[in-house]
Amino acid sequence: MSVPQPPFNYKATRFLVSAARFDQCPPQPGLEVAFVGRSNVGKSSTLNALTNNSRLARASKTPGRTRLINFFAVTDYHRLVDLPGYGYARVSEATKKEWQHELSAYMEQRSHLIGIVLLVDIRHPLKDVDQAVIQWAVSGQLPLHILLTKSDKLKRGASSQALRQLEQELQAVATLISVQLFSAHSGTGTQELADRLDSWFSGRQSREAVREQVALL
Repeated sequence: MSVPQPPFNYKATRFLVSAARFDQCPPQPGLEVAFVGRSNVGKSSTLNALTNNSRLARASKTPGRTRLINFFAVTDYHRLVDLPGYGYARVSEATKKEWQHELSAYMEQRSHLIGIVLLVDIRHPLKDVDQAVIQWAVSGQLPLHILLTKSDKLKRGASSQALRQLEQELQAVATLISVQLFSAHSGTGTQELADRLDSWFSGRQSREAVREQVALL
């Protein structure tokens, strides 16, 4: 079977399946990019802007209540994954730990994960949990792209300054991490995000494929 190559038509992205737990995730043929971030940071809006489909990803009326891992197919071989938001919902500590367990299981064990898009509200500094995602990606040598969302909420000078400041903070790991401004409302950064996804899908192999190659050496 021939594998589709970038550039992709993200407008053709379709909902595939939802999983309440990691062990319910679909089989792994192909490559996946995961979208992760605090609740209310705009993950659903970002996916909808990228695909130009306002009904693709549905935001919960109560931020932080959605606990499903949602899979979207760009092609039969390439997927986008919307991971549950963290750090906002007023739920029990036991429930929070359960969410964290499933989130960690996906990020650590999903062998066809090739990159992470971390969404951060441009108006707020990185939270401890954001830093944890960054450190996890760096330690696992997994590319990470940070979207400074809601950039339309700041004036151009302030948003550019926030971008430069974060780039300076991450200078030591700049080879693995990239940062951009993004606004689902205005469309700012949508093409840049699509280009980043294309580069990952065309230039990366699944971790499982790499393991198989190493085993043959």
